[in-house]
Parts: sequence; structure tokens; C-alpha cells
Amino acid sequence: MEENFALLTKYNFWNGNVPELGFIRVGYTDKIFDYIGNRLVKVLVGQRRAGKSYILRQIAYRLVQDGINPQNIFYINKEFTDFDCVKDYHDLEILLKQYKEALKPVGKVWLFIDEIQNVTGELATLLSGRYVNFEIFPFSYQEYIGITGKDDHRQSYLDYMESGALPELFILPNNETRRNYVAAIKDTVLLRDIIQRNSIKDPKLLEDIFIYLVNNASNLISITNILNFFKSKKRKTTYDTISNYIGYIEDTFLIHKVERYDIRGKETISGNCKYYINDLAYKNYLYPGFAYGIGYKLENLVYLQLRRSGYDVYVGAMRDKEVDFVAMKGDHILYLQSTYLLSDEQTVRREYAPLEAIQDNYDKYVVSFDEISYPSNKGIKHIQAWKLAEVI
Repeated sequence: MEENFALLTKYNFWNGNVPELGFIRVGYTDKIFDYIGNRLVKVLVGQRRAGKSYILRQIAYRLVQDGINPQNIFYINKEFTDFDCVKDYHDLEILLKQYKEALKPVGKVWLFIDEIQNVTGELATLLSGRYVNFEIFPFSYQEYIGITGKDDHRQSYLDYMESGALPELFILPNNETRRNYVAAIKDTVLLRDIIQRNSIKDPKLLEDIFIYLVNNASNLISITNILNFFKSKKRKTTYDTISNYIGYIEDTFLIHKVERYDIRGKETISGNCKYYINDLAYKNYLYPGFAYGIGYKLENLVYLQLRRSGYDVYVGAMRDKEVDFVAMKGDHILYLQSTYLLSDEQTVRREYAPLEAIQDNYDKYVVSFDEISYPSNKGIKHIQAWKLAEVI
């Protein structure tokens, strides 16, 4: 293992070296830095290629800028073959010992491990109760504006919606290479993260379930709906198989399940739920032919922005009415309706009525793509979609 140690210099900040940092995601680094100084292990989770590795390096570089000696920072990335010598936590301990003997860091050592799930052993047990999770999403609209240099207005948000937000999409030259890139991510996640790890017996069914969820995002559906769909296509499967496969896809962060919530009873409701895509790139580049309007894409983006802002999100239910989102953060609650345009009086009544029926005094919003901002209506505020992050 000693001969491998010299190869690791290029991945670290030693001797003035600065590994590639990418677009600086201040929102995440600020949030994570709020936890610097305690003994909790900081764990970044999220789908493949959402930017976790870049953020790890950005945190390390920020420590250097804040005066930490670069030799006190050790970065390991199990995705690279140079780190193949680290197979389990015993190998990791040996490598750490070599690092300390070679660089002789004085004081606290900052250890960054990328793709830690590829280190076999008792790490989960060792971390039990001693860590805090940070879920990393693809670029927000604000980050999209930052990396593209576009002006902040309606058309830019539409471009964001019709594109994708995975960070590496923005260094690819055209739509064909972007489509191939998104397809490669999907295939890698399904094959390596699900099929191989869970001994999936029907890989084609797994992919078809993913396609179904992408094409039905923002719609209320149930496992029974999906089962009946495949039965209508003469596909043999079971309720439990579909439920398990969806669970595996959720675990990779490609999709997010949102439960229904009884606003009056203040409890979740079993049965129908909604699924949202972690990035619209899967829809835009892989399955664009299926009817899927702007309103559905907008609803998906509103969900993602709420999650980025730290809210737990539910679909609101109240007798015969549905509220698109009930968002909770601590004691704070928001109710939101999402619609493409408030184009006529009938649409206005349809979108405002569920919010008007809620009897509490928490903030209520209607989010739309309208070019003008409408005044408050019975205490319900209107938000133009591209300004949502400013409000929540």
C-alpha cells in the first residue's frame, strides 16, 4: 500500500495543489460550515452526479482559505482506481497511518471520504448516532443563473425547466451528448446501485417502473395503479415486487415519494401518493414524447425547491379538495398551489379555493408562470415561479 500513497497527492491540497472545485455552491458549504467545530460526522447524500464530490472539495478548500494547514486535510475518493487499495475499514486505518507518518500533521486532521459506501466493514455501526445528513440536489434555479450567466427572468426559468440541473450537463457541448450523459447516469444507477446490490430478477421491469414514475410525476398514483398498468400490458408481476423496486429507486434519490397529509386531522394518509423526479433531465432528454405539460414540470420544480430549503413536503388533503404542497419546517408551515398560468377566472377559483378552505393562519401561496405578479387575494399571496426561493 505504501507505493500507492504517492499517487494520492494529486487528489489533495498538499504542496499548493488545488483539485478541481467546479461551481462553488455557497448554499451548501455555508449550511455544512454551520456544523464545523462539533464531533458529528457530516454525511453528504444524494443521487449520483448531483455534485457531492465537488462540494466535498469545496469544503476542504474553504478550510484551507480559513487557515487550516493543507497537510491536515486528507481526501480519499473510492471512485478512483488509485484508491483501490482501500477495500475495508482496516485498509482505511492503514492508509491513515501512512498519511500521518508521511506528512506529520500537527493537531486536528480533517478526513474527507468520497463514495464511502464502497469501503466495506463496520462504518455504519461506527457512525451510528454520530452523524448529520445533508441531502445534495442538482442545481437550483439560482445556481443555474449563476453558472450560465443568464438574467433572472421568466424565460431563464423556462430554459432551466426544459434543461436539466445536473452539474456536469453544463460542460457538455450539445443536446446529444447531454442525452447520452443522462442515459449513462440512469443506467449506472439502475445496474450498479440497484440490480447488482439487490439481485434484481427482472431488470427490464425495474427500468420500466422508473420510466412509468418519470412519466407520471406530479400525479396521484398508487402501487395498485402501477400493477394494473403492467397487467394491462400482459406483464407478470406482483404488488410486493413493484413496491420493492420503487423502494430501491427511492434509495438512489432518483425519485422522491410524497405522502398525502390530512390537513384537518394532521396525519398522513396511506394509499395514493405522488412521486417527483430528482431532476427533470430524465424527462427532458430520455422520455420527451409522453404528454407532460409545463404545469407538471413546474410542480416538480416547486417540490425540489421546497426540499432544498429544508422543508418536509406532503400533498395536502381536505375532504374533496387537494392542496399541492403542505411544507413543514419545525413549527413553520406553508401551503402552496402550483399552476402554469392564472389565465382566467375559472383557473383562479380552482387554484385558490383549496387554500381558502384551510382555516388556520399559516402562509398560503399560489405559484405560477404569469408574467405579472398578482396582489394578495383573501390572504393568499401570488408568487412568480422564478422568485419562489426569495419567499420560502
